[in-house]
Amino acid sequence: MSPAKKKTNTEDYLRMYRQMVRIRSFEDNANQLYLSAKMPGLTHMYSGEEAVAVGICEALTDNDRITSTHRGHGHCVAKGAEFKEMFCELLGKEEGYCRGKGGSMHIADQSHGNLGANAIVGGSMGIATGAALTSKYLGRDDVAVCFFGDGATAQGLMYEAMNMAALWKLPVIYACENNGYSEYTKTEEIAAGSIIARAQAFGIEAHQVDGQDVLAVNALAQRLVDRARKGEGPFFIELMTYRYHGHHVGDINREYYRSKEEERDWKENRDPIIRFRSWLVEEGLASEAEIEAINAEVKKDAAEAVEYALNAKYPDPSEVDMHVFTDVKHALA
Repeated sequence: MSPAKKKTNTEDYLRMYRQMVRIRSFEDNANQLYLSAKMPGLTHMYSGEEAVAVGICEALTDNDRITSTHRGHGHCVAKGAEFKEMFCELLGKEEGYCRGKGGSMHIADQSHGNLGANAIVGGSMGIATGAALTSKYLGRDDVAVCFFGDGATAQGLMYEAMNMAALWKLPVIYACENNGYSEYTKTEEIAAGSIIARAQAFGIEAHQVDGQDVLAVNALAQRLVDRARKGEGPFFIELMTYRYHGHHVGDINREYYRSKEEERDWKENRDPIIRFRSWLVEEGLASEAEIEAINAEVKKDAAEAVEYALNAKYPDPSEVDMHVFTDVKHALA
């Protein structure tokens, strides 16, 4: 782990650990819901990338905005979402964050500044940049963070958005989660040259960081968020990480594009949760018993939320045109 100053309150570090475990637990349960045919459609697991979402979102407030991706559960949890509402959303229930209409790839949580996941690769670039423009135009100090994968660097919108952000010095941070693969293809086979050089071409300050080290991610995020609030943005971060599952939950037999040995190496030697757990114990910030208590509590919370969501109500059929036409009353109004 990267060296870090011990915060006055060790609860900060324990919260970061808990949030990473919450993401992993959520994904484990979501995967089981799919495998047991209880969840409609596909979902894309964030397992393995937890340090990215937690490291960045721990540097943000509820007033700061994020935009997410098709692999967005981790961002949603890290930004403050609750298990119950998230599982209800995945199962199409009315108590979900989007009343069951968004599902896995369109989940949003406005109360915590999550403007939503996006099934279009790179589709949220303009939304995050627009949120940053809003903040600057209204004279606020909110910061926007745009999460996207390495595959999205091939989308033209990214360059239009970065050009605008650089010209207007917008408070936005572009966070590229480079997990080594664009769906089923290695990153080096779809992205020529350096990824951070793409941002540097617009005069945007760019950094590369170990996305498996939550302390390194958080330290960098805190510095850049603080500077963005002062009008020094935009910024670009390439976070080197890895997804443990396939592109989606149905991508099970994947040896044709990556080996089991490679997956095993990342899980055994570079797992962000195991690394951070070891650091907490070594630094005397938590005992093994305390860590296990956190793990057990999170596991219990997730299991209870799944059971609740499975038994929750579906939206009434009368809601079919809600959020489509302006003259239809919002259910939560």
